Amino acid sequence: MYIYVTKKLLIMSTTISHNLYFAHPPERVWEYLTQSALMEQWLMPNDFLPILGYEFQFRTRPLPQMNLDGIFHCKVLEIVPYRKLTYSWKAGPGNQQFTLDSVVYWTLRPKEGGTELFLEHSGFRELEHFTLFNAMNEGWLKNIKKIDDHLNKDKNAAANP
Repeated sequence: MYIYVTKKLLIMSTTISHNLYFAHPPERVWEYLTQSALMEQWLMPNDFLPILGYEFQFRTRPLPQMNLDGIFHCKVLEIVPYRKLTYSWKAGPGNQQFTLDSVVYWTLRPKEGGTELFLEHSGFRELEHFTLFNAMNEGWLKNIKKIDDHLNKDKNAAANP
């Protein structure tokens, strides 16, 4: 049995990009990107505050198969209310050793009847982060869709008290 590896294997995206539409105003979508308790509902426990320069963490179970201790160290790099949020995203095996040093960019654009939400997560290194990139690419999409589920539940609850 022979396995052929080509140069194409070395060419992978180093940036996760997702673009979704929500039938909700930017202010409502923004709440799910900037309020710690709401972020926990769709992503993971955190101590986020929407303050420029604020350092915070997301926490999940350790992922030894990806060399991650389950703590994502972040810092707010840019914040423009209801329009843009950027934060660093570092992770690794623990003890302040980081094998991933990346940046998450959120951009919200008002659209008729709702909001267009763009996510860009950049800083992945090709082969070193191949498995992590694929897992996070799928994970981001799955989790972002949860925002819409929560927004729709909120809307239905308000309409049917």
